[in-house]
Amino acid sequence: MKIYADSATDLPLAYFQQADVDLFPLRVHIEGNDYEDILGIQAKEVYDKIREGHQPKTSQVSPETFLQEFESLAKRGEQGVYVAFSSELSGTYNTAVMMRDQVQENYPDFQFAVVDSKCASLGYGMLVKKAVTLRERGLSVSEIEQQLFDTISTIEHFFTVEDLDYMARGGRVSKTSAFVGGLLNIKPVLHVEDGKLIPIEKIRGRKKVIKRLVELVGENGSELAKQTVHISHGDDETAANELKSLLEETYGVKDFEIQMIGSAIGAHVGPGALSVFFYNKLT
Repeated sequence: MKIYADSATDLPLAYFQQADVDLFPLRVHIEGNDYEDILGIQAKEVYDKIREGHQPKTSQVSPETFLQEFESLAKRGEQGVYVAFSSELSGTYNTAVMMRDQVQENYPDFQFAVVDSKCASLGYGMLVKKAVTLRERGLSVSEIEQQLFDTISTIEHFFTVEDLDYMARGGRVSKTSAFVGGLLNIKPVLHVEDGKLIPIEKIRGRKKVIKRLVELVGENGSELAKQTVHISHGDDETAANELKSLLEETYGVKDFEIQMIGSAIGAHVGPGALSVFFYNKLT
């Protein structure tokens, strides 16, 4: 059984290779050039360009890419699961469903699930890891699809950004809010709810917002010492390690995965973004 994911998981390329997950790279457009995320450009390059004043744009996987891959799979008599970036943040999920349905018209026995992760960054990556585990256990396509649906609501996403200007450029917040926030050193705390980005608090100052992220993990997490907490950052390892240390000290968290936020999401949240992902219920 094939498992697919796109580059908004923020999982490293090595994971895709080691776990036998096929990658659909999103696209990054910058300075007149077009790149495949992860394969053609690295996140650090994108952050450096943003700091120089460039505004990268991103685009979803093309319908032709999905159609070609799904048809090839159907012809070989294989089956698969595509865990997609949240449909509230990208059109990739809806495009994949249309292409899957088109293939099934010619291959009605084609077993293929397209799952709306309703997740982003390493929260999305956590769901992909779950899919791999379920495949290893020998579950069917429909069983994996159902268990992933059940898991989505157990994954918590909290994050902040260093500079609201980056989100304003992408239309995520108003330019006025970004200007006032910059003057007052205000850092928003955002949550992903049902796949959507929801601002929940405004905190003044970087240290205070990191402390608040730690509190939110404690308020919403379950059995934190028994799970892997995922942290992603916008080219700011210092902040990521500070968050890690506080979680270790406060809740006894032992296992972490820390990754740089990839180009697809980093283009919109900018350098200095900081995110934490964990389970609110262990299953």
